[in-house]
Amino acid sequence: MIPVDAVTMREIAPRFSGELAEHQDAILNAVGPVLASTLAAYEIDTRLRIAHFLAQTCHESAGFRTTEEFASGQAYEGRKDLGNTHSGDGMRYKGRGLLQLTGRANYREMGQRLGLPLEDQPELAAEPVLSLKIACEFWRRKAINPLCDADDVVGVTLKVNGGKNGLAERSQLTAKAKAAIARIQGLVMTGEAPPTANRPVLRRGSKGEVVADLQRKLQQRGFSLAIDEDFGAATEAVVMVFQRQQGLEADGIVGRDTWNALDAKR
Repeated sequence: MIPVDAVTMREIAPRFSGELAEHQDAILNAVGPVLASTLAAYEIDTRLRIAHFLAQTCHESAGFRTTEEFASGQAYEGRKDLGNTHSGDGMRYKGRGLLQLTGRANYREMGQRLGLPLEDQPELAAEPVLSLKIACEFWRRKAINPLCDADDVVGVTLKVNGGKNGLAERSQLTAKAKAAIARIQGLVMTGEAPPTANRPVLRRGSKGEVVADLQRKLQQRGFSLAIDEDFGAATEAVVMVFQRQQGLEADGIVGRDTWNALDAKR
């Protein structure tokens, strides 16, 4: 099993700021810990399969920052081909998930596959971990793995999107995903485990024990910093100083490279 996680997703996805970044962090931190095991359960377990899956889900979820379609869903009203036969079905069964599930009939079918009441409670499909499972079920039902094995970006995009919308970006994301996974495989082959496995990306506004762990590591590096589980302005400033010292981009965001630098022996 290739140990992909939230850090891998962060490496592939575009960066945002403010509220958009908070939305992205919430999704990555929820999905990251179960990403590798869930993909493996669906045989999305090779470099190419994982790369194509992460690239397509990244594009479809606007950079892993939403699991719900931005539009209202009104455009789907009355779409009998989607099973929207009741008034209000268009908005109720709007696109949700990392690969957007759309239409009453598709919610019903996916709910039956997963044993969940998605037709009665369609908002469940937007929950990040469940949206990952839904995406994997879609991937298997559409038999996309063989197209990944052939490294066929066009074919995968047609299966996911029904057209070639965003093909250039999907291709770029696939290339980034391949590179990220290759680095992980390199660590595994040399007997090293990625030191950031299952660690969330942290930024200003993050809270909790993992922030305290970060603050302790920074203290051990000689920085004067309170351990309060709150990634505020002071922690951000110290992180940026540490990043500059290590020759990293001083953006105040604690991702794979910053965690690696903190874990490295001195």
